[in-house]
Amino acid sequence: MKPDRPKQVTGSRANVILYTIAAIISLAGLADATYLTILALTGETAACGGSTGCFEVLGSIYARIAGIPVAAFGVLGYFAAFALAIFIASGYNRLRRFFTLTVGVMFAMTLWLLYVQAFQLHAYCRYCLFSAALTFLLAGLVVASPGQQNRER
Repeated sequence: MKPDRPKQVTGSRANVILYTIAAIISLAGLADATYLTILALTGETAACGGSTGCFEVLGSIYARIAGIPVAAFGVLGYFAAFALAIFIASGYNRLRRFFTLTVGVMFAMTLWLLYVQAFQLHAYCRYCLFSAALTFLLAGLVVASPGQQNRER
């Protein structure tokens, strides 16, 4: 009788770890975007430790699109990324394309907002830079994720 060989994990364990990390990163972004959205809707100012950059960025004409705070779009993006990451970690690999698309849109918007801060406003918001870092991490996880598997649910 031959001893049982250990089962090879063909990416499912890696997917669980990778997308769990993505979900945690998305939760941090969701908290950040929710905070900024609440500030925008209530008219409060962000606690930036004496930095005027937050006030300049969050009070600029670029902080709203059609009257909606840009941070509210961040809430939607991070929530979608979180939900998709949880589903994918649970084995629903067909949603990977939607996750990749969501993170791609978030990444493009982040690049635009970084451009605005650097070249239009010449001011930086710490919360916005934190969100940008999280989006860059999510994009890195998308790039690092293993290829599409044949066993999709």
